[in-house]
Amino acid sequence: MRVCLSKSERSFSAAADRSVLDAALDAGLALAHSCRSGNCGSCRARLVRGAIAYPQGPPLGLSAAEIAAGYILLCQARAQSELEIEIQETRFADEAVIKRLPCRIERLELVAHDVMAVHLRRPAAEDFQFEPGQYVDVLLAGGRRRSFSIASPPHDSRFLELHVRRVDGGAFTERVFGAEACGALLEIEGPLGRFYYRPPEHSAAPLLLVGGGTGYAPLNSILRHLVDRGVEREMSLYWGVRAERDLYADAAIGHMLRRARRLRYVPVLSEPSAAWTGRRGLVHEAALQDCGRLEDFDIYASGPPAMIAAVRSEFGLRGARASRLFFDSFDYAADVLDRQRSSSASKS
Repeated sequence: MRVCLSKSERSFSAAADRSVLDAALDAGLALAHSCRSGNCGSCRARLVRGAIAYPQGPPLGLSAAEIAAGYILLCQARAQSELEIEIQETRFADEAVIKRLPCRIERLELVAHDVMAVHLRRPAAEDFQFEPGQYVDVLLAGGRRRSFSIASPPHDSRFLELHVRRVDGGAFTERVFGAEACGALLEIEGPLGRFYYRPPEHSAAPLLLVGGGTGYAPLNSILRHLVDRGVEREMSLYWGVRAERDLYADAAIGHMLRRARRLRYVPVLSEPSAAWTGRRGLVHEAALQDCGRLEDFDIYASGPPAMIAAVRSEFGLRGARASRLFFDSFDYAADVLDRQRSSSASKS
C-alpha cells in the first residue's frame, strides 16, 4: 500500500504486516519516534485518509480524545489501504544528520548482574553528532532493530556507551553477553529521538530527572553534559531500581556529586533488602513527595512504560507543563514482545 505525507510530495510503500513507522524508516524518512511500543506518543500522526489496524489493540500512548480526532501511532499502525497522513518530518535535535555507521565493540563492562556497558568505537573519519539523551538503533539481520540510548555525552563521543539489559533469548543481548562479543562489528543508525536536553526557558528553572532501570542511560548523558561543562543549575536525579545490586551507576553518580554542588541524588528501591535505609517504593512517587508543585521544573523521565504513563498523568496534575516535560519509554522490541506473549499463552 502507498502512504503519502500530507503537505509533501513524499510517499513510501508499507506492507500490511509491518508498522507504518518501520516502512517509513526503511524508505529513509526521518519521522519522529521513540519507544516503538505505543506508549510514548512520539510517532503520533493524523490520519487524513485510509484505514489502519492495531494488531495489539489501541495503543496506550493515545487518549480516547486523540483517537476520536483521527490521530494514530505509526509504530503500532498497520496499513489496511492506501494512506494519507499528516506529520512533521524532522531532523532530530533540530538539524542532526542521521547516519548508518559500522562500529566495533571496543570494550564490555558487566556493571550489574544483568546490565552490560557496551563501548562502541566509531570510524575515526566519520563525524557523529548527537544531543545528550538521544539513542541509536543497532541494525540486525532480517530488518530488525534494537534501540539503545547513548549513555556517554556528546563531547566525549570517541566511544559510544550503551547500557544493555540482558533479555533471555534476545537476538542481540545474548550476543553481547557472550564470550565472543568483544571486537565484533555492528551497524548502527542514529542519532534518533526527540528525548534530548533543551536549555531552560528561564535560567533559574530547576531540573528534575527521573529514571527507571537502564532508563538511567540517557540521563547519564544529560548529567555528564551539564556537569563536565560546569553548567550551574539546580538538579535532582531520582533513579528507581529493584534492589541494591541494580544501582550499577552509583559510583559514577557519586563522582558527579563531588563535582556539582547543586546536584541531588535519590536512589529508590522497589524490592530492597531489610538492610536498605534509603527510599522505598516507586521512583515517580518519591519525586512527587519531595518536589511539591512542578510548574517551574524542566522534567526528563526515562524508563519502563508503566513509569512513563504514571509520570505523564500524575506530574501533570501537580502542575508540570507539557512543553517542559520530556519522556522516553523503554520497552522490549516488538518481536521480543510477540515472543513473550506467545510464551505466556502457551503456558496458560
